[in-house]
Amino acid sequence: MKPGKTGLARIIAAGGYSMQGFKAAYRHEAAFRQETWLFIILLPVALLWPVSLLAKALLIASLFLVLIVELVNSAIEAVVDRIGPEHHELSGRAKDIGSAAVFLALVLVAITWALVGFDYFF
Repeated sequence: MKPGKTGLARIIAAGGYSMQGFKAAYRHEAAFRQETWLFIILLPVALLWPVSLLAKALLIASLFLVLIVELVNSAIEAVVDRIGPEHHELSGRAKDIGSAAVFLALVLVAITWALVGFDYFF
């Protein structure tokens, strides 16, 4: 059996697989595209907003969390769809739970940004 890549070669290969994942998600998932654009628009706002570093970190972390959860949700949906097109209760449940996770991440963004904004403006 041939040993797998190690060290720097493994890190470089993993980075390539990650980039393939980003490209696939952007190409095939409308929600990921929308959330990517939300990230692109709000990241400079978070960086330029004259708030504490901790507040900036919370704003940015909430944006990253949405993308992370959406990627996991998209992966779950792809696996479920690969299994077969027929409806199955567990397949529907898996997709609904993934969707709920994305929804909670978006609620977290709204709450985080609202609290930082409230603290800044009032």
